[in-house]
Order: sequence, then C-alpha cells, then structure tokens
Amino acid sequence: MVALNPRLYVTYNNHNTWKLHVSNVQANDSGTYMCQVNTDPMKSQMGHLSVVIPPDIVDSVTEGSSAQEGGSIRLTCTATGVPPPTVLWRREGNRPIVFRHDGGRERKVVDSYGGESLELSHVQRTDMGAYYCIASNGIPPTVSRRYHVEVHFIPQVKVTNQLVGAPLGSDVELQCYIEASPKAMNSWYREDALLSDKLLENPKLRVKEAHVNVYSIWMNLTIKSLSPGDYGTYLCASVNALGKMESQVSLHRLELSVNGFGAEEPMVSGAAWQRARNQQPATSQAHQYFLTRHLPPQIYALLLTLLRYVNTF
Repeated sequence: MVALNPRLYVTYNNHNTWKLHVSNVQANDSGTYMCQVNTDPMKSQMGHLSVVIPPDIVDSVTEGSSAQEGGSIRLTCTATGVPPPTVLWRREGNRPIVFRHDGGRERKVVDSYGGESLELSHVQRTDMGAYYCIASNGIPPTVSRRYHVEVHFIPQVKVTNQLVGAPLGSDVELQCYIEASPKAMNSWYREDALLSDKLLENPKLRVKEAHVNVYSIWMNLTIKSLSPGDYGTYLCASVNALGKMESQVSLHRLELSVNGFGAEEPMVSGAAWQRARNQQPATSQAHQYFLTRHLPPQIYALLLTLLRYVNTF
C-alpha cells in the first residue's frame, strides 16, 4: 500500500529503525497504520494517525438579515473542521444580544450565544448592527464572519424646542433629532413649501448633520444674521421607503427695549406668547423655550425670569 501512494515512503537508518513518512498530509490520511516484520513468527506494531483541520466557515444562506420592527431574523453560520468546531455568536462592540419571548414582553440578555443558528424575534431598532459568527476547535487560526442586521421602521422626528425666540441680527440654531431605517432623506423646509423647496446651504443657512448611531442622527439648521423674513415656521422632515414624519419649529422675533437704567430688556409680542401657550412641548418639560445664546448674560437672565413669569398664567 505504501508503494502505491507517492506521498508515503519509508526510510531505514541501517540499524533497527524504519520510519514511515507522509508528505502533504490530507484529511483521508487519518487512520491506523501497521509496521510488520516478516520474521518467524511475524511481528507487527500498530500506529494511529489523526489529521486535524483548522475551522472554516462555509458559504451559507442567511435568512432574513433585515426585517421590520417587531419581526424576526435568523442568521445561519455553518463551520467545518477536525475536530468539529464550536460556533459562538457575539455582537460588535461587545454589545449584548437580546432574546425576546411572549410577544416581546420577556427578555433575556446575553453576551454571547452558542449554536449555528441565531434567531431573533420581536426585533427592535436597538438590535441593529453587526453580529459575528466565531468558529474554533483548538486548531489555529480561529475564524469569524460578519453579518449585518437591519431593522426597518417609519421615521421618527423630534425637535428640541417647538418655539424659539431670537432678536434681529442674531444667529439661531434649530435642533432636530431623527431616527429612521432604511436610510431616509432628511431636510428642513419653510412652512407650506413644496418638497422640492428644501432649504439648502448658503452663506446665510447652514445644515449640520451628526450621526449618533446606525439609525439616528441630529440635523441642526443654523440661520445667521436674522432678518424679518426669516421668522416663521420651519419643518424638519424625514422620509424613507416606509413613510414620512415631520416636526415643526416656530421661530419668532424677540424684541429688545431700553429700560430706565439704559439696559436692553427682552420684549416678546403677545401673539408669540399665545402660540407658545397653545403648542404642545416637544420634550417632557412643560413650555420649554430656546433662547439664543448670543445675548449678553444679564439680558439672558432677565429673559428667563420673564418666561417663568408668563408661564404662571
């Protein structure tokens, strides 16, 4: 049998030792080998060769790497090797894996999960991100494969403040927080403007985006050197394949008058205050207003006192 396989050959040390050599070892070389001495009586000795193979992740079909919020996703990872490898799932950045049961009312949170299939039910947007399948069997190297999970939902839009006051000539920033998946088109508009009339950056306007995570973003609009035509209602809008959502900010003029001490004091029109009282706040704090930070500290403090006084009515 040795002579019939060119990868197997025998050497002799001219004394009493015969050695069997196997080159370019293959998986099917595993098995029992016998050394036989043709004496009378015949003598033999058995030896066993175990061929180990490092782990490998074979191509597999990933079922549902994306789903709408509340749906299910299954990731499948098949690994081969000798000895058979173990498969472990982890999230990128050591984030926890969340299993939900009973309609999402029960949760089990783990750092890792063992098994070829990872099934996530009642998925939420916080489940989005990268998951790693890691295969190991004690034979280096350990291998891994990256799977990306997407959870889709209608955009959600929240403005920091629904009523913003600022004086003529000042700069003001309107803040908007957006969550959306799949990727959305986010824009600022003036009230009653067409979708094609979104506000674009120019020397007077600046739109700044800051990503929070894979599905959320801050989109802030800065208006420089306010003029009378800049006051009014602004819409922060987000639209993706599942729908559209928007939230509005009312920007009103903050008047400054000179008091008896020669210092400027803030004055706001009664109509603006009435709009403020009729609007629902964008946050949990009742009647929260944004005041431009470009005012001197003394005027800023006086204005805050005035706002608190008005809110008592």
